[in-house]
Amino acid sequence: MRVVIIRHAEVNFRWSRRCTSEKFDFECRQYDHSPIKNVTYGIPQISYQKIYVSEMSRSRDTAELLFPDGTYYESGLINEVPLKSGFDTKINMPLWFWNLTGRLQWVINCSRQAEGYRQTRERAKEFAALIGKDDLDAAVVTHGFYMHTLLYEMKKAGFRIENSSVRFKNGEYVLAEKENVSDIN
Repeated sequence: MRVVIIRHAEVNFRWSRRCTSEKFDFECRQYDHSPIKNVTYGIPQISYQKIYVSEMSRSRDTAELLFPDGTYYESGLINEVPLKSGFDTKINMPLWFWNLTGRLQWVINCSRQAEGYRQTRERAKEFAALIGKDDLDAAVVTHGFYMHTLLYEMKKAGFRIENSSVRFKNGEYVLAEKENVSDIN
């Protein structure tokens, strides 16, 4: 069983370099609804029996670009980890600051963030179990930050992970393989 985990295509959105907390939260919502750039990505050519997409448009749009004749299975289990400003302020702060404080709050499961690390791990664990049970060659079009947690949980579920990265670029993929359950019996 081979599963190709793909980060969605580049989003056609330009972030402000500096913003208030309110503007950062607004831009996060705008980013989530922006279209992708229409580019070509090279992914392994295998017979994908199932193509999973998140509930976010950039995931489905990428799948339609990569697999135009595919049937897509939508799952909120592979949505991106939501992000919100770390606190309220009218001061313009750098974009990297908002990203860092929001993700640090995610790690410590701060209630200001819509989801904490524990919740993300549970989603990823559930999805890893789902695709393991399906026992099919599949493509998963998901999101960069979430991919780290998903790959960690897939490894724990017995998948061998190839070409993993610290930072996933848009359109980049990781190959996860697991011995088929039917091959063992």
